[in-house]
Amino acid sequence: MNFLENYEPLLKAFWYIALPVSLFFGLQTIMTFAGLSGGETDMDSNGGDSDFGDLPFEIFTLRNLINFLLGFSWTGISFYNSIENKTVLIIVSVLVGISFVTIFFFLIKQILKLSENNSFKIENTLHKTAEVYLTIPESKSGKGKIQISVNGAFHELDAITLSTEKIPSNSAVKVVGIENNLLIVEKI
Repeated sequence: MNFLENYEPLLKAFWYIALPVSLFFGLQTIMTFAGLSGGETDMDSNGGDSDFGDLPFEIFTLRNLINFLLGFSWTGISFYNSIENKTVLIIVSVLVGISFVTIFFFLIKQILKLSENNSFKIENTLHKTAEVYLTIPESKSGKGKIQISVNGAFHELDAITLSTEKIPSNSAVKVVGIENNLLIVEKI
């Protein structure tokens, strides 16, 4: 690293942080995509839920430190000649480092959504509203069909009513029970 000898101390510090952190980040990225990340992401231990809303509980991790230092150091190097006041430069670098960690949280949260089990379970229809697709005859004398949204997907399911009057198409209904894979609905 002879090229660093003529640089000012602050710029040297940014470079001394940026080079090893960039190397480590590259290795970490390769290992993550190769499936060698150690089995758990930073958010797996608690499912991404915590007392702090949707933020993962483990804020202080090696991965987050690497992300922060990556944003911090490369911002310092990039803007070293542009921002004359070095205190402002350090503050801007810290803010960019924090934004790197925030972006990482957002990306991991989106990636974890892809691993959710969104398979349809009829139990998830309870207490939801739906629209009658085919008229539902009165008092279990036959079945009709409803359209209901569960986990963002629409399903067309058989339904009956316990009411003494039929429920016509396009009526809004609420699922109040399930019996033998038939939904029991009542008109809203």
